[in-house]
Amino acid sequence: MRFEQKKDGSCFLKFDDEEIKILNKRKQLYFTPEALKHFGNALMKMVMEFNLNFDDKTKDICTDGLTKVLLDKEEDDKSRK
Repeated sequence: MRFEQKKDGSCFLKFDDEEIKILNKRKQLYFTPEALKHFGNALMKMVMEFNLNFDDKTKDICTDGLTKVLLDKEEDDKSRK
């Protein structure tokens, strides 16, 4: 899987055909301890890089356990055409 961030700060999480096959078959991802460490390291790097493209307002957004994350269905639908 790979994250593709656009210049406006939005992002697509894209999966290749093999990853989709695994997700469809298993309905979950399993990480060995070593794989989880690598995944966590890569994720932290991506999170830091994401912030470079956010505007100041977006950079200051805080999230807590009650925050609802809404996806832009219209943008998602456009990307599938």
